[in-house]
Amino acid sequence: MTKNLFAPTDMTQGVPWKSILTFTLPMLIGNIAQQLYSTVDTIVVGQYAENGDNAIAAVGSALPIINMLLVLFIGISAGASVMVAQYFGAKNREGLSYTVGNCITVTAIACVGLIAVASPFLRQVLELLNTPADILEGCYDYLFISLVGIAGMAYYNILSGIIRGLGDSVSALIYLLVATVVNIVLDIYFVASLKMDVAGVALATVISQSISSALCLIKLSRMRDMFDFGVKFLKPKALYVKTIVKLGLPSGLTQAIFSSAMIIVQSLTNSFGPQFIAANVVVMRVDGFAMMPNFSFGTALTTYAGQNVGAGRYDRVMKGAKQGTLMAVACSAVITAVILLFGKGLMGVFTDTASLVDKSYSLMLILAVGYIAMAVTQSLSGIMRGAGDTMTPMWISLMTSVFARIPLAYGIAYFTSPTGKPADGMEECIQISLLCTWVLGAVLTFIFYRIGKWKTKAIKQ
Repeated sequence: MTKNLFAPTDMTQGVPWKSILTFTLPMLIGNIAQQLYSTVDTIVVGQYAENGDNAIAAVGSALPIINMLLVLFIGISAGASVMVAQYFGAKNREGLSYTVGNCITVTAIACVGLIAVASPFLRQVLELLNTPADILEGCYDYLFISLVGIAGMAYYNILSGIIRGLGDSVSALIYLLVATVVNIVLDIYFVASLKMDVAGVALATVISQSISSALCLIKLSRMRDMFDFGVKFLKPKALYVKTIVKLGLPSGLTQAIFSSAMIIVQSLTNSFGPQFIAANVVVMRVDGFAMMPNFSFGTALTTYAGQNVGAGRYDRVMKGAKQGTLMAVACSAVITAVILLFGKGLMGVFTDTASLVDKSYSLMLILAVGYIAMAVTQSLSGIMRGAGDTMTPMWISLMTSVFARIPLAYGIAYFTSPTGKPADGMEECIQISLLCTWVLGAVLTFIFYRIGKWKTKAIKQ
């Protein structure tokens, strides 16, 4: 039983919705556990730091920049997942072996380069984004520690993506749960006992994610019945590096576009002051959990589509797309109902400040229905990516995040400002613009899925 549970899963056989759901559930638990990293950070600094509300704001202001730093690795992970799924579906052992080895090497080179390039400019970036003076130092500490330890975050994302591409979502879950427990313990120790404040939660996260990435590497090294793992395959090979970049670059750019938009909007958020920044952070923490089913179904459908496209089973891809999307929509509808009914209690977990709870809840209500739209976007984008079409989701992200959200956010703030300055406008512009982006993204994704050009993008075996 245990052997089957942790073994790679062939998703080209069986009832589509059962395969998708069985793969999604462990990954959903894992994604929730991963979200606990940042959530526990927020709760611990909010309760134990010298100035809890400012500490929450400092961590929140740092996250969009960290997401931007991670775009390289998100791209590598996305490319690797698609290649692994398609090579696995096609039973191509050599292609699978070189994909895994080349991903490990490319990630190491990217980590060294990123640390060298980005570390000298962190403080200047924070100042450019109008980060309030009373949270700037804490924000810088969080960023610097996260950047120095970025290899742990990078390798977990990439190696767990490879493992999931093989159809094993259980192993990555177990390793992440172990790291999450370590993170919680270290958070409390560093902040509550050692009084390290924001720097403490950053250090705890780096150590924990390094542990999870090491466990993933050990797992892969023991899967020699599926592929070969050795020095020969670590040496960069043009064909595989090029394919990783070709498939992964659009996904990385998608995240870069999203993160860039978040950073630009963060500048507007910062102009509303520390109290609104803290409320926005609380909203994003709850949002992170609300989005987990959508992300999980999206990733599951990427693996499902990849394996079935590799096997030439487009009939199963279409059935899985319909069934998987319906499950994701149903799950998001339940989450929306929970937020509407119990949202204020969720906000109270992060802070005891009544005004902050009320503000956070009012902002959350704006976003609630948008999770249903995101279920459609993530599911159908997952199908397209798994089939090898990573460009279309990138262009949709560009349209919604840059050409829609940024003008909407600043436009609403400007036109509702009595002084003509966006900082004096409606604070809710941040959430209203995000909701509009989600709905537009769902409409565009559905249209391009129906057009069907993604069916011609499979990797040539």
